[in-house]
Amino acid sequence: MKSMSLRGSRKGQSGFTLVEIAIVLVIIGLLLGGVLKGQELIENGRVKNATNDMNGIVAAYNSYLDRYRRLPGDDGPAITDLTNRGGSFASVTAFGNNDGVITAAAANTFNSAAGESLAFFQHLRAAGYLSGDPAAVAANTNPTNAWGGRIGIANVALQGRASAKLLVCLSNVPGKAARALDAQLDDGVGATGSFRATVGTGITVPVAAALAAPYNDDQTYTVCRDLS
Repeated sequence: MKSMSLRGSRKGQSGFTLVEIAIVLVIIGLLLGGVLKGQELIENGRVKNATNDMNGIVAAYNSYLDRYRRLPGDDGPAITDLTNRGGSFASVTAFGNNDGVITAAAANTFNSAAGESLAFFQHLRAAGYLSGDPAAVAANTNPTNAWGGRIGIANVALQGRASAKLLVCLSNVPGKAARALDAQLDDGVGATGSFRATVGTGITVPVAAALAAPYNDDQTYTVCRDLS
């Protein structure tokens, strides 16, 4: 009787076999792999989106110049030079002096509240080359990029460039994404070439110093690409 009681007790106990445990571990591994793959796909999508944003502004700039024989932002100087074109140009509030140079200070890169930095985005929107309200001003002037930062322009010697360049810039770009953008659009080195980076968190103004070290995934960057 005692022997039967022990057998019955063992029979009543339940547990996982090695096969069952292995199956559970495989399922967990697949789930984790799917999550990581999903995150990678999202980040790759953001990099692609940012690449398209930069390429789109370069294309819009050249298309505007080709159509009107004037630079977006520098177009003007009289209000009638633009508003007489009709359509969305009637909403434009910022005008340039038509001296052949887009005046865009570093301080206005991501805060195009006035001057030709503001006019640049208004003119491209009025011409239909960029989406958005042509009359937008202040915080609404600069488009938002894939990482919640802004897209802006500058025409100064930034990030170690020897002379002033017309630049299209993105703020708040994670290190891994900045490296990927540089590899796609230039030489993959943040301190050289037509695509350069500066360490900076949030919606920042790019500074004059060049990047002193290779890209770091734990850093956040402001990146700028030669526009013309």
